[in-house]
Amino acid sequence: MREYYDYHYESVAEKKEKAKKTLEKLRKKDKDISPVVISGKAIANSFWAISWNKNLESYADYSNRIGRGSAYLKNGMVLDMKITEGSVTAVVMGSSPKPYNVKIAIQKMPQNKWNSIVHEVGHKISNIEELAAGNFPQDLTEKLLTQETGLFPSPKEIKIDCSCPDWANMCKHAAAALYGIGARFDEDPLLFFKLRGVPFEELLKKSIDEKIANMMKNSGKKSKRVIVGEDISDIFGIVMN
Repeated sequence: MREYYDYHYESVAEKKEKAKKTLEKLRKKDKDISPVVISGKAIANSFWAISWNKNLESYADYSNRIGRGSAYLKNGMVLDMKITEGSVTAVVMGSSPKPYNVKIAIQKMPQNKWNSIVHEVGHKISNIEELAAGNFPQDLTEKLLTQETGLFPSPKEIKIDCSCPDWANMCKHAAAALYGIGARFDEDPLLFFKLRGVPFEELLKKSIDEKIANMMKNSGKKSKRVIVGEDISDIFGIVMN
């Protein structure tokens, strides 16, 4: 006798409940589990998160399938995500009773490309707050977002692997994880630079050097004031090691 399986369509509510129960089980095994939680309607709110998503959606290789991941992300299917230099790992709930493991490798930004960005950006950003908020002049913003010369990776710099049976490179679980990366940038914009393997401090260095030089120049020879590390930290909003 031929066997067949009665496919059960899962409603959004059922999917969310299954993801919730699976997350509870995972938390019993791993206390450091870190789900991606979307609290509002938008999956991205900050400059870095929105720019990350726009970059992904701008590539023809991704455009036909990337959008499928947004609903997964909104519905709480990304149960865990860890971002390190050049690497992202995620646990994503799908139609299977068990979640899938997604691995995303992103090439480190070429040094010559990074040097060019630092040269052009370095003297235009005063502190970490401006950098984190993406408060750049319009021409500078355009340069940072340009596919050839900007900060964001191209598809050829991104390698994706998912444990699901979907043959496509851009499955729903991988798409959800890619959008989840942007959501993480909403929480901590500087994670972007960690992922790309570049030191964000270099973008502040020129401004810091120029301002310190001007302060010393204007202080006059009779002034005995010394600018110490704590002063610099307060002025420029950075932590001095």
